[in-house]
Amino acid sequence: MDRSVKVSGILLFSFAMGPRQCQVCIEALSKYKCPSCYLPYCSLVCYKKHKELPCVKPQPLEVITTAVSESLVEKTLVVDERSEVLQKFQLEAIASSREIRDSLNDKALQDLICRIDSSPNAKDELDKAMAEEAFRLFTDKILSTINS
Repeated sequence: MDRSVKVSGILLFSFAMGPRQCQVCIEALSKYKCPSCYLPYCSLVCYKKHKELPCVKPQPLEVITTAVSESLVEKTLVVDERSEVLQKFQLEAIASSREIRDSLNDKALQDLICRIDSSPNAKDELDKAMAEEAFRLFTDKILSTINS
């Protein structure tokens, strides 16, 4: 299955055509998708769990693309050490970690990550974010995932 992970592009997962993983239980292959938001799910139990929270139909791609491109800041990425670049298997481990995905449901954490990513001085924003316990716990989960 082809997966991609984006940070600046906001998309965290992209699946190729074919069977998808249930996005509710993250355990089984999905057989169905929500008629409102197209979220893949595997069973009636997962559908009912998904419907506990309201969902909306996704915006057309051109609206999303315009909104994302307007909010992006052009940045040059300089990596001093090749070992600082994550390997594909490490990115896949992060993408498939339920604990990390659950953490990303926190609106405050989402806002903090967006603030870091959209800042012209991301390093300073990252240093500020490390003072917040929730962000430190999130980064610890990522480090634990890529080091295991």
